[in-house]
Amino acid sequence: MSKGRISTTSNGLHHHQQIISSLNIAKKFLLFSVVALAFLLLYHSSSSSLFFSSNYVNKTSSSNGYTAGNLLHNYNSTANIVSAKGTLPSKEKKKKKQKNKLEKVLEKAAMGDKTVIITALNAAWTEPNSIFDIFLKSFVVGNQTTPLLKHVVVAALDQTAYSRCLKKQLHCYALTTKGVDFSGEALYMSEDYLKITWRKIDFQRTVLEMGYNIIFTDADILWFRQPFAHFYPDADFQIACDHYLYKSTNLDNSPNSGFIYVKSNKRTINFYKFWYNASEAHPGKHDQDVLNMIKFNPFIKDIGLKIRFLDTALFGGFCEPSKDLNFVCTMHANCCIGIDKKMHDLTMALDDWGKYMALNGDERMSKPQTWTVPRMCG
Repeated sequence: MSKGRISTTSNGLHHHQQIISSLNIAKKFLLFSVVALAFLLLYHSSSSSLFFSSNYVNKTSSSNGYTAGNLLHNYNSTANIVSAKGTLPSKEKKKKKQKNKLEKVLEKAAMGDKTVIITALNAAWTEPNSIFDIFLKSFVVGNQTTPLLKHVVVAALDQTAYSRCLKKQLHCYALTTKGVDFSGEALYMSEDYLKITWRKIDFQRTVLEMGYNIIFTDADILWFRQPFAHFYPDADFQIACDHYLYKSTNLDNSPNSGFIYVKSNKRTINFYKFWYNASEAHPGKHDQDVLNMIKFNPFIKDIGLKIRFLDTALFGGFCEPSKDLNFVCTMHANCCIGIDKKMHDLTMALDDWGKYMALNGDERMSKPQTWTVPRMCG
């Protein structure tokens, strides 16, 4: 009897242990299932986000064979990159510091409506008694243009140009590029020339993103009158021309990126990203050539960008000089290659302006005053 009871008790205990073991296995399986489900949901969420971002503004250009959305999405902007610990990498800290410096310069130079006049220069263009001095002199001898000098920001492409800018007590920003020497005269369409032109476009985009309107002017442009009354109030992006076809909305006009007025808004910022990235689709082309290629792109219409071309009668150049000094605002040494040639003929243009300003009002209006034919750039 006692043996029977012991056997029965042992069997019961063994059965109880089996039940506990089964319950432990079930708990472990349930815990594993919950963890696995959590990882699955996290992976699915991450994949969905990547899929959404990769299709940002996916509008295809049939005429140029590349995707506008991809050009915008792949834009090389690292302003919002942070490390896993939530701190900016040292490279990004440096960029943020530079952006803060730029913000201070822009704040000091800006007009009441946050418009700044920007030019970009290297050491070769800032040599003493060089083209930079001619550029600044035009503001002084122009008609009510001297006050505009306090709104000019010089983007110096190298340290020498930056130092020379500071000596002239202007608003100066060091737009230097690590590992790239932009100090020498960049021959037309050389590798350095192309780097400089695209650096200018990228810099303009940065300023627009910071909320400032831009009048960009090359330093081989003489300023004789304030241009604001001749800008179109409804346009986002306005640009001078090598040759003007008598209608400001005609996309067949031949633009010149040496003089641009652009308002800061989402349309222009997206346009500048598109323009800059289009250089990858057209290697070996400068900004002006690429602009001529993309100005017909459906993407421009899709974002609602309003483009206007400026009349050469007001914003002329050596390609197509303005015909009457009574109306001219600017004079550009375009269609001319070489600093020395530009300096010679711009000096002639300054002399023409001086003679014009020496006339009384009746003399100026009785006979339209024109430019001397360029001798070195003709």
